[in-house]
Amino acid sequence: MEGVIHQLRPDSKGRITLGKLAHGVSSFRARRMDDGSIILEPFTEIPAREAWLFENTAALGAVKVGLAQAAEGKSRSLGSFAQFADEDIE
Repeated sequence: MEGVIHQLRPDSKGRITLGKLAHGVSSFRARRMDDGSIILEPFTEIPAREAWLFENTAALGAVKVGLAQAAEGKSRSLGSFAQFADEDIE
C-alpha cells in the first residue's frame, strides 16, 4: 500500500482525530488486519433519493458521457424550461 504516512496519537480514551484527512468523508469502515495494522476505508454517502442512479448502469453511463462532453465543451443549451415551471411550488 502506498501513500503519505501520517503519525496520529490517540488521546487518553483511545480516540484519534483525523482532521483534514477526513475532509469530504461521511464515515469510515475500519478493518483490523492480522498483523495488528488498522485500515480505514473512507465512505461518502449519497441521499436515498439519488441511489437509483448508481443502481441503473445505463443512466449512470449516460450521465458520465454527458459530463465528459460538457468538460470538452461539446454541450449545447436547450433553452429555457420556464414554461414548465410550477409557480405554486415553494
